[in-house]
This record gives sequence, C-alpha cells and structure tokens, in this order.
Amino acid sequence: MEKLFAFIARLEAHKIHFVLKRIRDESILIDIAVPGQRWEVEFMEDGTIEVEVFKSPGVIEGDEALERLFKEFGD
Repeated sequence: MEKLFAFIARLEAHKIHFVLKRIRDESILIDIAVPGQRWEVEFMEDGTIEVEVFKSPGVIEGDEALERLFKEFGD
C-alpha cells in the first residue's frame, strides 16, 4: 500500500490527471491520461505492479469515426 500511496502523491505533485478504478478483486488500477497516451498502472495485492501504455498514432479523426466505434464494438 505504501507504493500505491506514494505513486498517487507523485501524480498529484506533478498535476497528472488520474482516476482510481477497481476491475479485479486483487488490485487497484490507476488510469492516467496524458496528451496522446493513456496509462494503466495496476497495483496488485501481492505487491507487484503492472503497467500498460496505450499511445495514439497522432491521427485525428472526424465524427465519422463514431459510427465505426458502434459497428466494431457494439452488440
């Protein structure tokens, strides 16, 4: 827990936007948004930390992309 609280304090000190989530029983997920990237940092119950980084290719799409969202991921 010390690592988790220290990491949160560091994010706050650097004014980096984050949201705490719980998607698995054995972990706390910190969802971090920075320009062009989204980071998922997961603090596991056993003390390990998992990090996944999603980077944008830098392509800005118009509203036509919204239909693709529903077509590809909708019911």
